[in-house]
This record gives sequence, structure tokens and C-alpha cells, in this order.
Amino acid sequence: MGKLQEFDITFANNKVVYGSGESVSGTVKIRTCTSVPYKAIKVSCQGSCGISNKVNETSWSVEEQYFNRTLSVADRGTLTAGEHSFPFQFLIPAAVPTSFEGPFGKISYRVVATIDTRRFSKDYKIKKPFYLLNLLNLNEVPDVEQPNCAVTTKKFSYLLVKTGTLMLRARSDLRGYVPGQVIKLATEIHNKSGKDTGCVLASLIQKVTYKTKRPLFDLRTIAEVEGAGVKGGKHAEWREQIIVPPLPQSALAGCSLIDIDYFIQVSLKSPDAVVTLPIYIGNIAVNLSPSRTIPSTPDHCGAAGVTPSAPPVEEEPVEGAGGMVSEEIPTKSHSQQDPSGQPVTMSPSAYSYAPGAALPPSHRRPDASAPLFCVSTGATIPFFTEGDVTPIPTSCSLILPPEYSSCDYPHEPPPTYEESCSNANSSFNNGQ
Repeated sequence: MGKLQEFDITFANNKVVYGSGESVSGTVKIRTCTSVPYKAIKVSCQGSCGISNKVNETSWSVEEQYFNRTLSVADRGTLTAGEHSFPFQFLIPAAVPTSFEGPFGKISYRVVATIDTRRFSKDYKIKKPFYLLNLLNLNEVPDVEQPNCAVTTKKFSYLLVKTGTLMLRARSDLRGYVPGQVIKLATEIHNKSGKDTGCVLASLIQKVTYKTKRPLFDLRTIAEVEGAGVKGGKHAEWREQIIVPPLPQSALAGCSLIDIDYFIQVSLKSPDAVVTLPIYIGNIAVNLSPSRTIPSTPDHCGAAGVTPSAPPVEEEPVEGAGGMVSEEIPTKSHSQQDPSGQPVTMSPSAYSYAPGAALPPSHRRPDASAPLFCVSTGATIPFFTEGDVTPIPTSCSLILPPEYSSCDYPHEPPPTYEESCSNANSSFNNGQ
């Protein structure tokens, strides 16, 4: 660092996670071994988003800036040998998005300190990132406490001359969850044919949209559960649970370049049938009344406020609802299992306060002393910040554990809530 022995930025109370509308304050510390003349010492607070068309590209093709404020803490003078401190404080605007980092772009915030020296001398610059959390309160999402349901009917041919009909219905207990919460999923399959179906697959999918001139879609399967098939002529039900792992929140309010959506997708490979349940991932959980109960079995998707992923084909009467006894579909595999093969079961608080709790191997890090993640932030912020304590780096990565891999599902991005409503209305009008 030349003449500088120390050039550092420290945040007040070691705080690294801030909310919109808060003040970022701290001190620039400089220690020199000799005199250093300067023209100015400046501190800047910056927030921006950048995206590119290539993975992990350092130069952005599209950018947007949320704020860039500069404070001159010292004008023209000389830093004498010894230690010097310059305090700073910046007010964060109210409507700025949560920090985020993905393969094609990121939303980042930083404080930058610069020592402008005399002509032909070397300038000095240092950057220190901080993280912003703009909480998504799920209670502000319309009908979020309602069950989410989707149904489709598939007519298909087999053995060249025979035809069959299959009904696939899926239902989640809510439309919004926070990290650590359990998604309760119920699936009903009525196989009105003589052909056995293939396995049934339920996936929690993340879709991140990067809005360049040609939008990029990053689809990731976060968790996956596989159940057995259904024999011909049988009516069967499948109940499973998916624990919401550390995930960035849905949407990114205040950002026009990056969108985040989540979906539960239930599919059969043979015959090919798919239903999609759009859900929200937030930071503040849904407040449910103690008297509210969720039916244990999937019913017809006609509840008020529930948006199907696509308009169902006109169904034939379900024979199994009356005289046929429903079978229970066994689960073949679950990506959220510990090494013994048993499903992981945890309360949301266990995610925050139990460093040694069992998680899938891909979630673990060697440092067991750090908490897994903070439930209030998910994995958007890589620090545990519950209570009035010094932030501790969590043992999960900034967004997702890197071992999560992309897969072939879905071949096309699932529809959004708005697209689902539009498709349903269009189909209804065409049928008139």
C-alpha cells in the first residue's frame, strides 16, 4: 500500500445488513508511516444492479443505479505520520431492492473511500460491501393464506388402438412460505385407463429472469420428490412435504432488471402431464388464525382466490370419488434426505439456532460453529443477524448451495400468476 500502513472502512457496531430507509454509518481509518499530501478524501455510498449475457461476466450489458452519494470528509491538506479517522453517514433511500447475486447479474451495495493525491502521485481507493434487506411481508400478498390448486386432464393412446384418460390434481396448503417452513403438498391421480403411469415427480423450481434485450431465464430445481406410478384403473393420492431451504425472496421490489419466481411443479412422464403451482418465498410468514384448517385430501380446485396454472380440460366424473377406494402412492426418493435416507424434519427455528442440525450433505460446510442461515433473510444475506449481536457469517452461500443443478424441467418457463389468469379467461371466452 506504499506510504499507507492501514486504509480501512469499518461500519458502526459492525453492522453489515441494513434495511431501506436506514442510515449507513462508520469510519474511514488511515494509518501512515510518513506524510501524505492529498487534494481530497472522499467517501461514496453506492447501490446498483448489473446484468450480462454471459455467466459470471464482470462487464455489464445493462445497468441501473439506485443511488450514488459522495461526501468529502477532508479537503486539501497533508496526512501526518500516525492514525487518522474520518466518520461518515449516508441515508439509504426507501424504495431500493434487496441484495442479490446470480450467474448473470447482481444487486450490490458498497461504501467506497478515496484519497485523491497530488498530480503524478498514486491515488488510493478501498471498497467495503454491505447488504440490503427489503423485507417481503407475505401477509401483503393477496389470498396468500389460501390453498393453491391446479388440475389437468390428459387423454392419450396406448397399444395403438386403445385410449385412456388421466386426471392429475395437485394442491399446496398455502401460496407463500418463508425459509425453514414446510410446504404441504397433496396430489391426486385418477388413471382411467388400462395402462400404468410412470413415476410422479414434484419439484420446487426457481426461475430468475434477467431482462436484457433478449431475456435470460435461469431455471433451477431446488428440491425434488419422486413417487411411484399408478396402476391402470386406479385412483391414488400422494402426500409429501418440501422444506423451503435458504432462498432469495420472490420478486425484487425496486429492481426492473431481475425477477425471481418460484413454482411447485407436479408431473408425470408417462403419459406426459404437468400442473404448476406458483408460490411466493418471503421473509415474514403468513399469519394464520388458529381455527384455520387445511383439508388433508386434495379436493376440486374451485376455492375462491385460487388461481390454476392452466384451465383444466373438461373432466369426466371421477369414479374413485364414490365407490373406488383410493390407494396411497409411496415415495421413492426425496432430495431432502439425510445420509440415513430419512426425510429431514425441522422447525423453522432450528434453521436459525441449531448449527449441528441435519441437512442434506450439499448444504453443509466444514465450519459447524456458524449458524446455517437467518430465517428472516433467507440466503439473500450471508450473515446471521438475529438480535443485537455482532453479525456472524452463515454457513450457507449467498443465494443457493452451489451443488443445486439445473435440470430439464420445465422445458418452458412456468406461467406467472398474471399469465395464468389471462390464459384462464381467454380459454373461458373462447368456449362461450
